[in-house]
Amino acid sequence: MMNASPSAELSNRLRQWRHHLHQHPEPAFQERETAQYLEGVLKGVGVEEVVPGVGGTGIVATLARGTGMKAIGLRADMDCLPLHEAGSRAHASRNAGAMHACGHDGHMAMVLGAAALLADQGGFDGTVRFIFQPAEEPGRGAQAMIDDGLFDRFPIDAIFGLHNTPGLAVGELGTRTGALLASEDNFEIRISGRGGHAASPHMVVDPLVIGAEVVLALQTIVARNIDPSQSAVVSCTQFETDGARNAIPSGVVIRGDTRSFTDEVRDLLERRIREIAEGICGSYGATCQVTYTHEFDPTVNDSECVGATLQAAAAVLGREHVDSDHPANLSSEDFGVFARHVPGCFAFIGNGTEPDRGGDPLHSVDYDFNDDVLDLGVQYYVALIRTLLPEG
Repeated sequence: MMNASPSAELSNRLRQWRHHLHQHPEPAFQERETAQYLEGVLKGVGVEEVVPGVGGTGIVATLARGTGMKAIGLRADMDCLPLHEAGSRAHASRNAGAMHACGHDGHMAMVLGAAALLADQGGFDGTVRFIFQPAEEPGRGAQAMIDDGLFDRFPIDAIFGLHNTPGLAVGELGTRTGALLASEDNFEIRISGRGGHAASPHMVVDPLVIGAEVVLALQTIVARNIDPSQSAVVSCTQFETDGARNAIPSGVVIRGDTRSFTDEVRDLLERRIREIAEGICGSYGATCQVTYTHEFDPTVNDSECVGATLQAAAAVLGREHVDSDHPANLSSEDFGVFARHVPGCFAFIGNGTEPDRGGDPLHSVDYDFNDDVLDLGVQYYVALIRTLLPEG
């Protein structure tokens, strides 16, 4: 296999690309300057077929070598979070209230680096699609690209992605076959009672009392309805009323979030939330309206794609630094939508363990992607492509 390591020049450019992207973050479906920058870099490194505007602000770039018919997708996310960056690092965000606090700047830079090295060296036989996805954070960008004909216009046989992981040492990579990341669903319960004077509770149907009972009862779903061998979370995150200090409200709104790994558990959570809310409200003479929405699909890895990931990662990092049974995580990723349509593998790459050196939590105002990871990510992606699309 040809050398997959970036040259010193490319390593420097990786950091320049990452820092520029970090300085100019843009939120979901507003990644216009980001897309223009990516398009310029891709064409500058020799990837001539670059199609912008896929799914709004997404980009798909194509690089083909030889006569192989197989196509592999490498995906990076583009959007930022609505946070104001802390600290005074030289490459800090220049856009107030916007920050790459999840490392999407690093994810993009690694895929750019893989495109640059593959365009320069080749070493594969087939087609590589570099997929830059908008709006990962709200879980809308993957479906937008698919609705815009992603897999019809740019067919691929498999798709791969990485996410940096604070708390995991640089040089470590982990993944697993099957469910790696959870679905995320949101629910809203609107309880309608009858309000009145705080001094006359016997004349009202108090939605506060009813709502409190609903919140507590929802916690029994995981404890008493979900098989203990399965994983699930039900969290109530908001409780709002239209009451006043001396007035019992007429309505309560409860909002929350659920996580699970399978469609069966997901359906059970929705059914029990509805049954519990409607049953408790009915017993008190109140009514309720339950809204349940699917925000993220679970990310489920294909076994053959995982095998290719482990092989490529071991070649780059050493087998002792690759975890084939990485713990499943109840956070969510928009990559899961892609993996429902084509075989895929998502993996975690270590971002570091020390504060200010990759160890700060994702989605925190102190977070920064660790530049030491860039070269490793590029090497992994290039090794993966040459594993899946071998010459000869």
